[in-house]
Amino acid sequence: MAVSSVVLNNEVAIPQLGFGGWQVPAGDTAKVVRTAIEAGYRGIDTAASYRNEAGVGEAIRSVGVPRDELFITTKLPNPGHGYDAALRAFDASLAELGLDRVDLYLIHWPMPTRGKYVETWRALEKLYADGRTRAIGVSNCGSSTPSTASSPKRGARSRRARCSRTRP
Repeated sequence: MAVSSVVLNNEVAIPQLGFGGWQVPAGDTAKVVRTAIEAGYRGIDTAASYRNEAGVGEAIRSVGVPRDELFITTKLPNPGHGYDAALRAFDASLAELGLDRVDLYLIHWPMPTRGKYVETWRALEKLYADGRTRAIGVSNCGSSTPSTASSPKRGARSRRARCSRTRP
């Protein structure tokens, strides 16, 4: 199965089609994800809140496809908001996955009413700057999510998190 990619604003290519781990039971995850990779999927999506990152990691290690050919996305759990909490949550996800980096780390739910949106984003920026994730972003944006979160300049360009509403 040949899958096209799109290039993110930081020049990282992400497969347009990926396999999502949402609602895959933890006990079935390794087998299901291994089957997906064997079928040609190269984008694998999971999240700490799905409670199946360990199975995703097991599949990645057992399938025989070089790690650099896979694009692994995981997401920050809701209790992980805040600078230090986000860094700890990321480390926990890497441990569960058994990886030294992920390709995309997302704030799963922005939760702006908690007042930790910007400091959480800054933690993701640190993870990106340290090379622990190749890209960062925000998923599940809604009408109450801030449209931008300022971030410090990196080189000559300023980075911003942007949310656009994707569902009614």
